[in-house]
Amino acid sequence: MTEKRKTAITPTRADDYPEWYQQVIKAAELAENSPVRGCMVIKPWGWGIWENMQRVLDGMFKATGHENAYFPLFIPMSFLEKEAEHVEGFAKECAVVTHHRLEPGPEGGLIPAGKLEEPLIVRPTSETIIGAMYAQWVQSYRDLPILINQWANVVRWELRTRLFLRTAEFLWQEGHTAHATEQEAREETARMLDVYADFAENWMAMPVVKGEKTAGERFPGAVSTLSIEAMMQDRKALQAGTSHFLGQNFSRAQEIKFQDQNGQEVFAWTTSWGVSTRLVGALVMTHGDDDGLILPPRLAPKHVVVLPIYRNDQERGEVLSYCQSLTAELNAATFSGGPVRAWIDDRDLRGGDKNWQHVKKGVPLRVEVGPRDIAKNGAFVARRDTGEKRGLGRDELVQTVGALLDEMQAGLYLRALQLREANTRRIDSLDEFRQYFTPQDEDKPEIHGGFALCHWCEDPAVDQILKDLKVTIRCVPSTAEPEPGTCIFTGKPSTGRAVFAKAY
Repeated sequence: MTEKRKTAITPTRADDYPEWYQQVIKAAELAENSPVRGCMVIKPWGWGIWENMQRVLDGMFKATGHENAYFPLFIPMSFLEKEAEHVEGFAKECAVVTHHRLEPGPEGGLIPAGKLEEPLIVRPTSETIIGAMYAQWVQSYRDLPILINQWANVVRWELRTRLFLRTAEFLWQEGHTAHATEQEAREETARMLDVYADFAENWMAMPVVKGEKTAGERFPGAVSTLSIEAMMQDRKALQAGTSHFLGQNFSRAQEIKFQDQNGQEVFAWTTSWGVSTRLVGALVMTHGDDDGLILPPRLAPKHVVVLPIYRNDQERGEVLSYCQSLTAELNAATFSGGPVRAWIDDRDLRGGDKNWQHVKKGVPLRVEVGPRDIAKNGAFVARRDTGEKRGLGRDELVQTVGALLDEMQAGLYLRALQLREANTRRIDSLDEFRQYFTPQDEDKPEIHGGFALCHWCEDPAVDQILKDLKVTIRCVPSTAEPEPGTCIFTGKPSTGRAVFAKAY
Protein backbone atom coordinates (compact mmCIF):
# COMPACT_ATOMS: atom_id res chain seq x y z
CA MET A 1 0.00 0.00 0.00
CA THR A 2 1.51 3.34 -1.06
CA GLU A 3 1.72 6.11 1.49
CA LYS A 4 -0.57 9.05 0.80
CA ARG A 5 1.37 12.17 -0.25
CA LYS A 6 1.13 15.07 2.15
CA THR A 7 -0.78 17.94 0.56
CA ALA A 8 -0.71 21.67 1.25
CA ILE A 9 -4.51 21.80 1.53
CA THR A 10 -6.40 19.79 4.14
CA PRO A 11 -8.90 18.27 3.53
CA THR A 12 -8.30 17.13 -0.04
CA ARG A 13 -10.90 17.40 -2.79
CA ALA A 14 -11.75 13.71 -2.41
CA ASP A 15 -12.10 13.98 1.37
CA ASP A 16 -14.35 17.06 1.57
CA TYR A 17 -14.74 19.14 -1.58
CA PRO A 18 -16.74 22.05 -0.06
CA GLU A 19 -14.23 22.49 2.79
CA TRP A 20 -11.32 22.07 0.36
CA TYR A 21 -12.73 25.03 -1.59
CA GLN A 22 -12.83 27.23 1.51
CA GLN A 23 -9.30 26.23 2.50
CA VAL A 24 -7.89 26.99 -0.96
CA ILE A 25 -9.36 30.50 -0.80
CA LYS A 26 -7.75 30.99 2.61
CA ALA A 27 -4.37 29.49 1.66
CA ALA A 28 -4.23 31.42 -1.64
CA GLU A 29 -5.10 34.65 0.21
CA LEU A 30 -7.98 35.44 -2.13
CA ALA A 31 -10.59 36.64 0.35
CA GLU A 32 -11.95 36.23 3.86
CA ASN A 33 -15.20 36.74 5.67
CA SER A 34 -15.83 40.27 6.93
CA PRO A 35 -17.43 41.39 10.23
CA VAL A 36 -20.60 42.01 8.20
CA ARG A 37 -22.48 38.73 7.90
CA GLY A 38 -22.43 37.27 4.41
CA CYS A 39 -19.97 39.83 3.02
CA MET A 40 -16.34 39.30 2.09
CA VAL A 41 -13.06 41.19 2.02
CA ILE A 42 -11.28 40.55 -1.28
CA LYS A 43 -7.53 40.52 -0.59
CA PRO A 44 -4.88 41.85 -3.01
CA TRP A 45 -4.18 38.53 -4.79
CA GLY A 46 -7.90 37.87 -5.25
CA TRP A 47 -8.45 41.47 -6.33
CA GLY A 48 -5.60 41.15 -8.84
CA ILE A 49 -7.44 38.24 -10.49
CA TRP A 50 -10.74 40.16 -10.57
CA GLU A 51 -8.94 43.24 -11.87
CA ASN A 52 -7.56 41.23 -14.79
CA MET A 53 -11.02 39.82 -15.47
CA GLN A 54 -12.44 43.36 -15.47
CA ARG A 55 -9.73 44.64 -17.79
CA VAL A 56 -10.24 41.90 -20.38
CA LEU A 57 -14.04 41.93 -20.27
CA ASP A 58 -14.15 45.74 -20.39
CA GLY A 59 -12.08 45.66 -23.57
CA MET A 60 -14.42 43.06 -25.06
CA PHE A 61 -17.48 45.15 -24.22
CA LYS A 62 -15.99 48.29 -25.76
CA ALA A 63 -14.94 46.34 -28.86
CA THR A 64 -18.62 45.43 -29.37
CA GLY A 65 -19.72 49.07 -29.14
CA HIS A 66 -20.63 49.44 -25.46
CA GLU A 67 -19.83 52.33 -23.13
CA ASN A 68 -19.53 52.41 -19.35
CA ALA A 69 -21.78 54.50 -17.10
CA TYR A 70 -22.91 54.43 -13.48
CA PHE A 71 -26.39 54.34 -11.93
CA PRO A 72 -27.60 54.73 -8.30
CA LEU A 73 -27.11 52.12 -5.61
CA PHE A 74 -30.58 52.88 -4.21
CA ILE A 75 -33.76 52.03 -6.11
CA PRO A 76 -37.22 53.31 -5.07
CA MET A 77 -39.43 50.40 -4.08
CA SER A 78 -42.14 51.57 -6.49
CA PHE A 79 -39.75 50.97 -9.41
CA LEU A 80 -39.54 47.26 -8.62
CA GLU A 81 -43.29 47.05 -8.20
CA LYS A 82 -43.85 48.11 -11.81
CA GLU A 83 -42.71 44.73 -13.20
CA ALA A 84 -44.62 42.09 -11.22
CA GLU A 85 -42.58 39.01 -12.20
CA HIS A 86 -39.33 40.89 -11.57
CA VAL A 87 -40.22 42.03 -8.04
CA GLU A 88 -41.53 38.57 -7.17
CA GLY A 89 -38.23 37.06 -8.28
CA PHE A 90 -36.11 39.34 -6.09
CA ALA A 91 -38.44 40.26 -3.20
CA LYS A 92 -36.99 37.75 -0.72
CA GLU A 93 -33.41 38.89 -1.38
CA CYS A 94 -33.87 42.66 -1.06
CA ALA A 95 -32.11 44.80 1.52
CA VAL A 96 -34.38 47.76 2.34
CA VAL A 97 -33.46 51.24 3.61
CA THR A 98 -36.31 52.81 5.59
CA HIS A 99 -34.61 55.65 7.56
CA HIS A 100 -32.10 58.37 6.71
CA ARG A 101 -30.41 59.21 10.01
CA LEU A 102 -29.43 57.94 13.47
CA GLU A 103 -30.23 59.59 16.80
CA PRO A 104 -29.19 58.84 20.41
CA GLY A 105 -31.59 56.38 22.00
CA PRO A 106 -33.32 56.99 25.37
CA GLU A 107 -31.16 54.27 26.97
CA GLY A 108 -27.94 55.02 25.12
CA GLY A 109 -26.82 53.72 21.75
CA LEU A 110 -28.27 54.83 18.44
CA ILE A 111 -31.71 54.34 16.91
CA PRO A 112 -32.91 54.91 13.32
CA ALA A 113 -34.81 58.14 12.81
CA GLY A 114 -36.12 60.18 9.91
CA LYS A 115 -38.35 57.63 8.23
CA LEU A 116 -38.24 57.82 4.43
CA GLU A 117 -41.42 58.63 2.54
CA GLU A 118 -40.68 55.67 0.27
CA PRO A 119 -38.37 52.75 1.16
CA LEU A 120 -35.26 52.38 -0.98
CA ILE A 121 -33.98 49.00 -2.17
CA VAL A 122 -30.22 48.44 -2.16
CA ARG A 123 -29.53 47.46 -5.78
CA PRO A 124 -30.11 43.70 -6.36
CA THR A 125 -29.95 44.36 -10.14
CA SER A 126 -30.55 47.57 -12.09
CA GLU A 127 -33.11 46.95 -14.84
CA THR A 128 -35.72 49.20 -13.21
CA ILE A 129 -33.56 52.21 -12.30
CA ILE A 130 -31.72 52.11 -15.64
CA GLY A 131 -35.02 51.70 -17.46
CA ALA A 132 -36.33 54.85 -15.78
CA MET A 133 -33.36 56.79 -17.16
CA TYR A 134 -33.67 55.26 -20.64
CA ALA A 135 -37.31 56.43 -20.67
CA GLN A 136 -36.00 60.01 -20.39
CA TRP A 137 -33.25 59.54 -22.96
CA VAL A 138 -35.25 57.82 -25.71
CA GLN A 139 -37.67 59.92 -27.77
CA SER A 140 -36.99 58.82 -31.34
CA TYR A 141 -35.62 55.79 -33.20
CA ARG A 142 -32.56 58.00 -33.78
CA ASP A 143 -31.76 57.72 -30.05
CA LEU A 144 -31.33 53.95 -30.37
CA PRO A 145 -29.57 51.68 -29.76
CA ILE A 146 -28.33 52.49 -26.27
CA LEU A 147 -25.44 50.18 -25.38
CA ILE A 148 -24.35 50.71 -21.77
CA ASN A 149 -22.48 48.65 -19.18
CA GLN A 150 -21.80 49.42 -15.55
CA TRP A 151 -19.30 47.94 -13.08
CA ALA A 152 -20.92 47.92 -9.67
CA ASN A 153 -21.71 46.09 -6.45
CA VAL A 154 -25.09 44.51 -5.77
CA VAL A 155 -26.78 43.16 -2.66
CA ARG A 156 -28.89 40.00 -2.48
CA TRP A 157 -29.66 39.00 1.07
CA GLU A 158 -28.47 35.40 0.92
CA LEU A 159 -29.00 33.24 4.00
CA ARG A 160 -26.41 30.59 3.12
CA THR A 161 -23.23 32.18 1.83
CA ARG A 162 -19.95 30.91 0.41
CA LEU A 163 -17.00 33.12 -0.54
CA PHE A 164 -17.19 34.29 -4.17
CA LEU A 165 -19.95 31.83 -5.10
CA ARG A 166 -22.78 33.33 -3.06
CA THR A 167 -22.40 36.40 -0.85
CA ALA A 168 -24.82 39.06 0.36
CA GLU A 169 -22.77 41.71 -1.46
CA PHE A 170 -20.79 40.92 -4.60
CA LEU A 171 -19.21 42.74 -7.51
CA TRP A 172 -20.27 42.41 -11.11
CA GLN A 173 -20.85 44.11 -14.41
CA GLU A 174 -24.33 44.52 -15.83
CA GLY A 175 -24.96 45.50 -19.39
CA HIS A 176 -28.29 47.12 -20.28
CA THR A 177 -29.23 47.89 -23.86
CA ALA A 178 -32.27 49.28 -25.66
CA HIS A 179 -33.06 48.68 -29.35
CA ALA A 180 -35.54 49.73 -32.00
CA THR A 181 -36.35 46.18 -33.15
CA GLU A 182 -36.78 42.73 -31.69
CA GLN A 183 -34.18 41.29 -34.06
CA GLU A 184 -31.52 43.78 -32.92
CA ALA A 185 -32.18 42.99 -29.26
CA ARG A 186 -32.07 39.23 -29.85
CA GLU A 187 -28.80 39.60 -31.77
CA GLU A 188 -27.36 41.60 -28.87
CA THR A 189 -28.41 38.91 -26.38
CA ALA A 190 -26.64 36.21 -28.41
CA ARG A 191 -23.58 38.40 -29.11
CA MET A 192 -22.92 39.04 -25.42
CA LEU A 193 -23.28 35.37 -24.53
CA ASP A 194 -20.62 34.68 -27.18
CA VAL A 195 -18.39 37.29 -25.50
CA TYR A 196 -18.79 35.50 -22.16
CA ALA A 197 -18.06 32.10 -23.72
CA ASP A 198 -14.96 33.50 -25.44
CA PHE A 199 -13.73 34.92 -22.14
CA ALA A 200 -14.47 31.74 -20.18
CA GLU A 201 -12.74 29.43 -22.62
CA ASN A 202 -9.83 31.55 -23.88
CA TRP A 203 -8.97 33.46 -20.71
CA MET A 204 -10.27 31.35 -17.84
CA ALA A 205 -9.38 28.07 -19.65
CA MET A 206 -12.83 26.90 -18.59
CA PRO A 207 -14.96 25.06 -21.19
CA VAL A 208 -18.63 26.03 -21.17
CA VAL A 209 -21.93 24.88 -22.63
CA LYS A 210 -23.90 27.70 -24.23
CA GLY A 211 -27.66 27.41 -24.24
CA GLU A 212 -31.09 28.76 -23.36
CA LYS A 213 -32.71 28.44 -19.94
CA THR A 214 -36.10 26.79 -19.65
CA ALA A 215 -39.11 28.88 -18.62
CA GLY A 216 -38.76 27.81 -14.97
CA GLU A 217 -35.09 28.85 -14.81
CA ARG A 218 -35.46 32.18 -16.63
CA PHE A 219 -34.43 35.57 -15.20
CA PRO A 220 -37.52 37.17 -13.56
CA GLY A 221 -39.25 39.29 -16.19
CA ALA A 222 -37.23 38.05 -19.17
CA VAL A 223 -38.64 36.59 -22.38
CA SER A 224 -35.52 34.47 -22.90
CA THR A 225 -32.38 33.81 -20.83
CA LEU A 226 -29.17 32.48 -22.35
CA SER A 227 -26.37 31.14 -20.14
CA ILE A 228 -22.95 29.55 -20.14
CA GLU A 229 -22.64 26.51 -17.86
CA ALA A 230 -19.32 25.08 -16.65
CA MET A 231 -18.52 21.82 -14.88
CA MET A 232 -16.54 22.09 -11.66
CA GLN A 233 -14.25 19.29 -10.47
CA ASP A 234 -16.95 17.90 -8.18
CA ARG A 235 -19.02 17.54 -11.36
CA LYS A 236 -21.54 20.16 -10.33
CA ALA A 237 -22.55 22.88 -12.77
CA LEU A 238 -21.78 26.55 -12.24
CA GLN A 239 -23.75 29.19 -14.14
CA ALA A 240 -20.87 31.42 -15.21
CA GLY A 241 -22.71 34.14 -17.13
CA THR A 242 -26.18 35.08 -18.36
CA SER A 243 -27.62 37.20 -21.15
CA HIS A 244 -31.32 38.11 -21.11
CA PHE A 245 -33.67 39.13 -23.89
CA LEU A 246 -36.25 41.18 -21.99
CA GLY A 247 -38.56 41.80 -24.93
CA GLN A 248 -40.75 44.85 -24.22
CA ASN A 249 -41.62 43.82 -20.66
CA PHE A 250 -39.40 46.36 -18.92
CA SER A 251 -39.86 49.08 -21.52
CA ARG A 252 -43.64 48.86 -20.99
CA ALA A 253 -43.21 48.99 -17.21
CA GLN A 254 -40.71 51.86 -17.41
CA GLU A 255 -42.31 53.67 -20.37
CA ILE A 256 -39.27 53.40 -22.68
CA LYS A 257 -41.01 54.36 -25.94
CA PHE A 258 -40.14 56.24 -29.09
CA GLN A 259 -41.43 57.34 -32.46
CA ASP A 260 -40.36 54.94 -35.19
CA GLN A 261 -39.58 55.89 -38.80
CA ASN A 262 -43.29 55.81 -39.61
CA GLY A 263 -44.14 58.21 -36.80
CA GLN A 264 -45.74 55.44 -34.71
CA GLU A 265 -45.15 55.36 -30.94
CA VAL A 266 -43.63 51.98 -30.00
CA PHE A 267 -41.88 50.44 -27.00
CA ALA A 268 -38.16 49.69 -27.11
CA TRP A 269 -36.74 46.16 -26.99
CA THR A 270 -34.26 45.70 -24.15
CA THR A 271 -31.57 43.29 -22.94
CA SER A 272 -29.43 42.81 -19.86
CA TRP A 273 -26.37 40.62 -19.26
CA GLY A 274 -23.85 40.08 -16.49
CA VAL A 275 -21.02 38.16 -14.85
CA SER A 276 -19.75 38.54 -11.30
CA THR A 277 -16.98 37.77 -8.84
CA ARG A 278 -18.29 34.20 -8.74
CA LEU A 279 -15.93 33.74 -11.72
CA VAL A 280 -13.05 33.82 -9.22
CA GLY A 281 -14.70 30.90 -7.41
CA ALA A 282 -15.09 29.18 -10.78
CA LEU A 283 -11.32 29.42 -11.35
CA VAL A 284 -10.66 27.79 -7.98
CA MET A 285 -13.02 24.88 -8.62
CA THR A 286 -12.08 24.36 -12.28
CA HIS A 287 -8.31 24.26 -11.90
CA GLY A 288 -7.30 23.99 -8.22
CA ASP A 289 -5.64 20.87 -6.79
CA ASP A 290 -4.82 19.52 -3.34
CA ASP A 291 -1.90 21.95 -3.04
CA GLY A 292 -4.03 25.04 -3.69
CA LEU A 293 -4.94 27.35 -6.54
CA ILE A 294 -3.77 26.87 -10.13
CA LEU A 295 -4.20 29.99 -12.23
CA PRO A 296 -4.50 30.12 -16.01
CA PRO A 297 -1.57 32.38 -16.97
CA ARG A 298 -3.70 34.86 -18.92
CA LEU A 299 -5.49 35.91 -15.70
CA ALA A 300 -2.69 35.45 -13.15
CA PRO A 301 -1.72 38.71 -11.38
CA LYS A 302 1.90 37.55 -11.80
CA HIS A 303 3.25 35.00 -14.27
CA VAL A 304 6.68 34.29 -12.79
CA VAL A 305 8.09 34.56 -9.29
CA VAL A 306 11.88 34.55 -9.05
CA LEU A 307 13.14 33.01 -5.79
CA PRO A 308 16.71 33.83 -4.75
CA ILE A 309 18.52 31.05 -2.81
CA TYR A 310 21.66 31.86 -0.80
CA ARG A 311 23.38 30.88 2.45
CA ASN A 312 25.34 34.00 3.42
CA ASP A 313 25.73 37.70 2.69
CA GLN A 314 28.37 37.13 0.04
CA GLU A 315 26.11 34.78 -1.90
CA ARG A 316 23.15 37.09 -1.29
CA GLY A 317 24.64 40.00 -3.22
CA GLU A 318 25.64 37.85 -6.18
CA VAL A 319 22.32 35.98 -6.33
CA LEU A 320 20.15 39.10 -5.99
CA SER A 321 22.09 40.90 -8.71
CA TYR A 322 21.58 37.93 -11.07
CA CYS A 323 17.87 37.69 -10.14
CA GLN A 324 17.32 41.39 -10.78
CA SER A 325 18.79 41.28 -14.27
CA LEU A 326 16.97 38.00 -15.06
CA THR A 327 13.66 39.49 -13.87
CA ALA A 328 14.20 42.54 -16.07
CA GLU A 329 14.76 40.25 -19.06
CA LEU A 330 11.65 38.22 -18.25
CA ASN A 331 9.57 41.40 -17.96
CA ALA A 332 10.80 42.42 -21.41
CA ALA A 333 9.47 39.15 -22.87
CA THR A 334 5.90 38.99 -24.19
CA PHE A 335 2.91 36.76 -23.51
CA SER A 336 -0.68 37.06 -24.71
CA GLY A 337 -0.13 40.45 -26.31
CA GLY A 338 1.51 42.07 -23.29
CA PRO A 339 4.63 41.90 -21.14
CA VAL A 340 5.41 38.92 -18.92
CA ARG A 341 4.67 39.84 -15.30
CA ALA A 342 7.66 38.68 -13.20
CA TRP A 343 8.91 39.76 -9.79
CA ILE A 344 11.51 38.80 -7.20
CA ASP A 345 10.42 37.51 -3.81
CA ASP A 346 13.40 38.50 -1.66
CA ARG A 347 11.54 38.47 1.67
CA ASP A 348 13.51 37.19 4.65
CA LEU A 349 11.68 33.85 4.87
CA ARG A 350 12.78 30.23 4.72
CA GLY A 351 13.00 29.11 1.11
CA GLY A 352 10.56 26.23 1.61
CA ASP A 353 7.92 28.43 3.24
CA LYS A 354 8.23 31.02 0.51
CA ASN A 355 8.01 28.41 -2.25
CA TRP A 356 4.84 26.84 -0.81
CA GLN A 357 3.14 30.22 -0.50
CA HIS A 358 3.46 30.68 -4.25
CA VAL A 359 2.35 27.10 -4.92
CA LYS A 360 -0.82 27.71 -2.92
CA LYS A 361 -1.48 31.02 -4.69
CA GLY A 362 -1.21 29.35 -8.08
CA VAL A 363 1.66 31.39 -9.58
CA PRO A 364 2.21 29.73 -12.98
CA LEU A 365 6.03 29.58 -12.90
CA ARG A 366 8.48 29.53 -9.99
CA VAL A 367 12.10 30.24 -10.92
CA GLU A 368 14.71 29.36 -8.28
CA VAL A 369 18.19 30.85 -8.56
CA GLY A 370 21.18 29.85 -6.41
CA PRO A 371 24.98 29.97 -6.83
CA ARG A 372 25.00 26.67 -8.76
CA ASP A 373 22.42 27.99 -11.23
CA ILE A 374 24.45 31.17 -11.72
CA ALA A 375 27.56 29.10 -12.42
CA LYS A 376 25.63 27.43 -15.27
CA ASN A 377 24.07 30.75 -16.38
CA GLY A 378 20.66 29.20 -15.82
CA ALA A 379 17.77 28.74 -13.39
CA PHE A 380 15.59 25.98 -11.95
CA VAL A 381 12.01 26.25 -13.21
CA ALA A 382 8.85 24.70 -11.67
CA ARG A 383 5.46 24.62 -13.43
CA ARG A 384 2.39 24.95 -11.22
CA ASP A 385 0.06 23.11 -13.60
CA THR A 386 1.97 19.82 -13.99
CA GLY A 387 4.47 20.07 -11.14
CA GLU A 388 7.30 19.51 -13.64
CA LYS A 389 10.69 20.89 -12.51
CA ARG A 390 13.83 21.27 -14.59
CA GLY A 391 16.91 23.36 -15.09
CA LEU A 392 16.94 25.78 -18.03
CA GLY A 393 19.60 28.01 -19.48
CA ARG A 394 18.97 31.69 -18.89
CA ASP A 395 18.63 32.57 -22.57
CA GLU A 396 16.33 29.61 -23.20
CA LEU A 397 14.08 30.59 -20.28
CA VAL A 398 13.78 34.19 -21.44
CA GLN A 399 13.18 33.22 -25.07
CA THR A 400 10.60 30.51 -24.35
CA VAL A 401 8.73 31.86 -21.29
CA GLY A 402 5.85 33.20 -23.42
CA ALA A 403 5.47 29.89 -25.28
CA LEU A 404 5.63 27.98 -21.99
CA LEU A 405 2.81 30.11 -20.52
CA ASP A 406 0.77 29.55 -23.71
CA GLU A 407 1.30 25.81 -23.35
CA MET A 408 0.10 25.96 -19.73
CA GLN A 409 -3.00 27.96 -20.69
CA ALA A 410 -3.94 25.45 -23.40
CA GLY A 411 -3.19 22.48 -21.14
CA LEU A 412 -5.48 23.72 -18.38
CA TYR A 413 -8.35 24.13 -20.83
CA LEU A 414 -7.80 20.65 -22.26
CA ARG A 415 -7.69 19.09 -18.79
CA ALA A 416 -10.97 20.75 -17.82
CA LEU A 417 -12.58 19.74 -21.13
CA GLN A 418 -11.54 16.12 -20.65
CA LEU A 419 -13.08 16.13 -17.17
CA ARG A 420 -16.38 17.41 -18.58
CA GLU A 421 -16.44 14.96 -21.47
CA ALA A 422 -15.63 12.04 -19.17
CA ASN A 423 -18.52 12.99 -16.88
CA THR A 424 -21.25 13.80 -19.42
CA ARG A 425 -23.73 11.08 -20.37
CA ARG A 426 -26.76 10.70 -22.60
CA ILE A 427 -29.48 9.16 -20.45
CA ASP A 428 -32.74 7.73 -21.77
CA SER A 429 -34.46 6.26 -18.72
CA LEU A 430 -35.63 7.69 -15.40
CA ASP A 431 -34.09 4.81 -13.44
CA GLU A 432 -30.67 5.51 -14.92
CA PHE A 433 -31.17 9.24 -14.29
CA ARG A 434 -31.95 8.62 -10.60
CA GLN A 435 -28.95 6.35 -10.22
CA TYR A 436 -26.67 8.87 -11.96
CA PHE A 437 -27.58 11.63 -9.52
CA THR A 438 -27.88 9.58 -6.33
CA PRO A 439 -24.74 9.85 -4.15
CA GLN A 440 -22.97 6.52 -3.72
CA ASP A 441 -21.76 7.64 -0.28
CA GLU A 442 -24.27 9.33 2.04
CA ASP A 443 -21.42 11.13 3.81
CA LYS A 444 -20.31 12.67 0.52
CA PRO A 445 -23.44 14.06 -1.19
CA GLU A 446 -21.27 16.03 -3.61
CA ILE A 447 -20.05 12.83 -5.27
CA HIS A 448 -22.50 12.06 -8.08
CA GLY A 449 -22.66 11.65 -11.85
CA GLY A 450 -22.05 14.92 -13.65
CA PHE A 451 -23.90 16.34 -16.68
CA ALA A 452 -26.81 14.36 -18.12
CA LEU A 453 -28.23 14.98 -21.61
CA CYS A 454 -31.89 13.93 -21.54
CA HIS A 455 -35.15 14.31 -23.39
CA TRP A 456 -37.62 16.41 -21.39
CA CYS A 457 -40.77 18.52 -21.59
CA GLU A 458 -42.25 21.36 -19.55
CA ASP A 459 -44.41 19.73 -16.86
CA PRO A 460 -44.91 20.22 -13.09
CA ALA A 461 -44.18 16.50 -12.60
CA VAL A 462 -40.67 17.07 -13.96
CA ASP A 463 -40.08 19.88 -11.46
CA GLN A 464 -40.93 17.67 -8.48
CA ILE A 465 -38.66 14.82 -9.55
CA LEU A 466 -35.77 17.23 -10.05
CA LYS A 467 -36.41 18.92 -6.72
CA ASP A 468 -36.29 15.58 -4.90
CA LEU A 469 -32.94 14.75 -6.50
CA LYS A 470 -31.61 18.34 -6.08
CA VAL A 471 -31.00 18.48 -9.82
CA THR A 472 -31.82 21.36 -12.18
CA ILE A 473 -32.13 21.84 -15.91
CA ARG A 474 -29.07 23.94 -16.73
CA CYS A 475 -29.89 24.82 -20.35
CA VAL A 476 -30.92 23.58 -23.75
CA PRO A 477 -27.58 23.61 -25.63
CA SER A 478 -27.44 26.05 -28.52
CA THR A 479 -25.45 23.53 -30.57
CA ALA A 480 -28.02 20.74 -30.15
CA GLU A 481 -29.75 19.51 -33.29
CA PRO A 482 -33.51 18.86 -33.14
CA GLU A 483 -33.95 15.28 -31.93
CA PRO A 484 -37.48 13.91 -31.51
CA GLY A 485 -37.78 11.59 -28.55
CA THR A 486 -39.66 10.84 -25.35
CA CYS A 487 -39.42 12.80 -22.09
CA ILE A 488 -37.82 10.44 -19.56
CA PHE A 489 -39.89 11.96 -16.72
CA THR A 490 -43.41 11.98 -18.19
CA GLY A 491 -43.36 9.81 -21.32
CA LYS A 492 -44.61 12.77 -23.37
CA PRO A 493 -43.10 13.69 -26.75
CA SER A 494 -39.84 15.68 -26.63
CA THR A 495 -38.18 17.76 -29.34
CA GLY A 496 -34.65 17.61 -27.95
CA ARG A 497 -32.28 17.14 -25.04
CA ALA A 498 -31.36 19.50 -22.20
CA VAL A 499 -28.38 19.51 -19.82
CA PHE A 500 -29.25 18.37 -16.29
CA ALA A 501 -26.89 18.69 -13.30
CA LYS A 502 -26.58 19.42 -9.65
CA ALA A 503 -25.44 23.01 -9.40
CA TYR A 504 -24.09 25.84 -7.28
